[in-house]
Amino acid sequence: MDFFSTQNILVHIPLGAGGYDLSWIEAVGTVAGLLCIWLASLEKTINYAFGLVNVTLFAIIFFQIQLYASLLLQIFFFAANVYGWYAWTRTTGQDEAVLQIRWLPMQKALAWIAACVVAIGLMTVFIDPVFGFLTRTAVSLMQAVGISVAMPQLQPDAFPFWDSCMMVLSIVAMILMTRKYVENWLLWVVINLISVAIFTLQGVYAMALEYLILTFIALNGSRMWINSARERGSRPLTAQ
Repeated sequence: MDFFSTQNILVHIPLGAGGYDLSWIEAVGTVAGLLCIWLASLEKTINYAFGLVNVTLFAIIFFQIQLYASLLLQIFFFAANVYGWYAWTRTTGQDEAVLQIRWLPMQKALAWIAACVVAIGLMTVFIDPVFGFLTRTAVSLMQAVGISVAMPQLQPDAFPFWDSCMMVLSIVAMILMTRKYVENWLLWVVINLISVAIFTLQGVYAMALEYLILTFIALNGSRMWINSARERGSRPLTAQ
């Protein structure tokens, strides 16, 4: 079970003050996450297998470092990966994929934009009590199944607006990816750029580097999916 411990260090990375100790579980989870995003950009359904590995290992990490709200978010991503795997493998009677890469119709795009603006605004204002509630919920659930955990001391969010953007947009991007909408990649580019800036400001340079790599993968995914949508006759912001 040592593999699942964040104290089982794979390598010391000389980044930032004092460097960064990269554990085995974080390294494997990160590689799985990178493979998931890269394979998704290639429209390979196997990406969801790596996605399930990524969110499972990250949930274990968040449990160990007492980020229980983030742990609950991984549970959502786990369910989204299972659904995405199912949705991407559905076929018609002619054995063609039910879902094709396309742009969101105009009405749906406007509805998602409005929902994101409202959700980000509300989350920015209420992010501390929301994460407090989610953390208490996670602790209660784990205690109910016999896991011995204590309620951590939560500090106010350092970047409430940008943190809210990352959370809300990540959920929306994951949903759009499961439905093969091009816009998911555009959102991931925005999310990753915000993440690079936040992690750099916080001095977590290894994670900033990871999200910089993810940004380039998302940019490539955007290019490939836009071309694929164009070949299928789908155009952005049309009333299809």
